[in-house]
Amino acid sequence: MEQYAIKGGNPLVGEVEIGGAKNAALPILAASVMTDETVYIENVPDVRDTNVLLSAMQSIGVMVKRNERHKIALNASNISNLIVDDDNIKKIRASYYLIGALLGKYKHAEVALPGGCDIGCRAIDQHIKGFKALGAEVRIEHGLIKTKAERLVGSHIYMDVVSVGATINIMMAATMAEGTTIIENSAKEPHVVDLANFLNSMGANIKGAGTDIIRVKGVSKLHSTDYAIIPDQIEAGTFMFAAAITKGDVTVKNVIPKHLESITAKLLEIGCEVEEADDCIRVVASKPLQHTHVKTLPYPGFPTDMQPQIAVALALSKGTSIVTESIFENRFKYVDELIRMGANIKVEGNTAIIDGVDKYTGASISAPDLRAGAALVMAALAAEGYTMVDDIKYIERGYEDFHLKLHSLGAQIELVESERDFQRFKLKTG
Repeated sequence: MEQYAIKGGNPLVGEVEIGGAKNAALPILAASVMTDETVYIENVPDVRDTNVLLSAMQSIGVMVKRNERHKIALNASNISNLIVDDDNIKKIRASYYLIGALLGKYKHAEVALPGGCDIGCRAIDQHIKGFKALGAEVRIEHGLIKTKAERLVGSHIYMDVVSVGATINIMMAATMAEGTTIIENSAKEPHVVDLANFLNSMGANIKGAGTDIIRVKGVSKLHSTDYAIIPDQIEAGTFMFAAAITKGDVTVKNVIPKHLESITAKLLEIGCEVEEADDCIRVVASKPLQHTHVKTLPYPGFPTDMQPQIAVALALSKGTSIVTESIFENRFKYVDELIRMGANIKVEGNTAIIDGVDKYTGASISAPDLRAGAALVMAALAAEGYTMVDDIKYIERGYEDFHLKLHSLGAQIELVESERDFQRFKLKTG
């Protein structure tokens, strides 16, 4: 089983290119099934989640052609099956996007209940509420969500809670419904906007994406498009915090600075220098880090997917910081691993109280989920001595070439498969 071997202590310095947004790619790939014409998508991240989704789409008859590593052509004119029950699809959360897409186009879909990282309850009740409001019957049987409708008709849907997944799913289903759908209290995340832009480029009529009211006027048909996915806000934020944690100087390229405002604000608050240009951001951490408080919130608030990364930085900051997690209730599972490295953190319910320490020390640790795994790698890069990180399959779900990008910034990190490989890494870097 692959692991990361890391020797800490090197500041990360240099430039890193950010890939396409995983969280935008997944719904956009799913939405490509809504036309019989060929769809061309660029800037698709080559990560486990996108590859699992593409494999599941192929299993129901979608033609998938990878022209280059990040360019994909898809044609769904020969879909032969509306039941998506691929073993792998159960492992990713984004499987449910195929429900909205297939229901919108074919008025019928059966998709395996979703998996993904175990970071707490991510109920699908808002998705079901939206599908029913559009006129679909919804049942959960034998591990599948089964949806069917004679016809879909536009409706006024008020979301009880802000849900990115439900906003996306209802928007897709409503795209080919009769009449107008209004989604109130909708999610405003950049990937919601990116999906709306993608659907509009195929002939959909969606207005208001990025605000809390989205209006979808149904159309009878969608057509071919050529579309590039936005840069990954969370990958960018991870490398920005990597600069802070390792006392480095990193320029993240191919980003949309507007999407990163809440992250930039916190980096400035804890004492980093941040320089912005049109499509890149430089983060320099030349002074000791300072404490702050942070609460995760839906966009444009501080992202829950950046909570572990900021906690790793704050645990090396002067004074006491408080991190409040308001989105998922099980997102502090990495804290025990960080404590093994010397952090001083106490978790009470959805709050972590962090007393800063001078340094981390290397240890054998495990990645509990995607973002926490990346954050623990950051801690290892700042730690004194050697760290072995297990369960990196979680990290590979959402970060392309993670260790190679870190290596290009001066990190001493290597993919290893055995204790013997780890010993060789120690000899080489000792």
